[in-house]
Parts: sequence; structure tokens; C-alpha cells
Amino acid sequence: MGQKLKGVFITGTDTGIGKTIISATLLCALKSKGVDAIYMKPVQTGCLKKPGGLIAPDLEFVLSVSEFLPTEKERKLMAPYRFRRSCSPHLAAALERRNISLSKIMKAFDELKSRHEFVIVEGAGGILTPLARQLSMLDLMKALSLPVIVVARPGLGTINHTLLTLRELRRAKLNVLGIVINYAVKTSLSFIEKDNLQTIERLGNTRIIAELPFMRELQTNVRVLD
Repeated sequence: MGQKLKGVFITGTDTGIGKTIISATLLCALKSKGVDAIYMKPVQTGCLKKPGGLIAPDLEFVLSVSEFLPTEKERKLMAPYRFRRSCSPHLAAALERRNISLSKIMKAFDELKSRHEFVIVEGAGGILTPLARQLSMLDLMKALSLPVIVVARPGLGTINHTLLTLRELRRAKLNVLGIVINYAVKTSLSFIEKDNLQTIERLGNTRIIAELPFMRELQTNVRVLD
């Protein structure tokens, strides 16, 4: 994938779906193949206040897992918007009396793209998550115009959530590469989950490109797995 594409956008059907884990996994896979890839989280809420500024937990997790050591300048570009409150980006920004600008995100993305072969961009929440009064995550995705990977859960409710996400992405004329199923909670794979995945592929006219099994140690040791 890294040889044909310049980047990918990782979105999900909901918050807490496992986008960060999938992003880290993809970054590690690309680097193992010799691809000069980098990660970007344009908007991060729920940041931790430490000496020197706000720490973006999703970014730090991906950097730790991939053993990637960016320069200080790149670290800022990788997470250009950081907010303390753990809530929707538009509200977190409003509480701090700040505005989220597409141009600032695009500038950071373009600089990372000029420095690296492949950029993995992770969204916040789902595709209709608001970034500002008249701005959504989908608007950012359209501006970046990257192919999209959708992270979904296997259980009850996933058919509706995933099909709605696919419908909006296609209405925005974005290229969907496929679905990654993340087993964020321990569950047995029954006939229900199997049928869910088959139904998503059939009705969504897409394919399940990967399934990430439940990993207890990973889930209990990481605080933010958006």
C-alpha cells in the first residue's frame, strides 16, 4: 500500500472504537516494509497537562508502540490541535475560546507529507463529529482527500453504524479502502458476529480487510484508544 498511496485516513463508526490501535498497527507494518511513514492526529481532546505543554495521549501511544522518534517540530505538526477537555472537538475548542482551522491542519499535513513517504491521519470520533459550528470531521477528510479505512466493532449495532458511515463517505466521493474490525472487548465469535461482518460486506459493497483480536494487556494498559 505504501508504494501506491501517499497516505490514508483512519476513521471509525464511533469514538473509542480502536482507531489509535489500528493506526499504530499500520504504522508498524509499513515501517517493517521499509516505508517512511508518519502518524498524524489533527485534533486531540483529553490531553494531559505536563511541564512544557499539553501531551496528546493518542500520539504518545503510537510513538511508543512504533518506537518512532520525531523531532520536536514534527511532534507539534503531528498533533496541531490539543485540548484538555475530553469531549467533542468543537466543545473542547469553545471552552478554551479557540477555533479549529482547516488551513492550519492542511499546512501541518502538507509539511509532514513533504518530509515523509506516507502519512497516516487519524480522525477524532466519527465522520460527523463537529470541529466547529459549521465544520465537521468529514469536511477535513474531504479537504485531505485521502483514501479511507473505517474501523468498526463486530457486535450488535455495528451494521447500522457502519453502513451509515459508508453512505456518508461515498456521498462525499471519498475512496473507501475497506473495513477493519476491532475486537475492543472480549467476546466470543458467534453466528451473530459472523453474520454482521458478512452483511456489512454485502450491503456496504465493501470488504473486511482485517480483524484485530482482543488483547487484554493492550486494553488495560492504555488509557486513550480512540
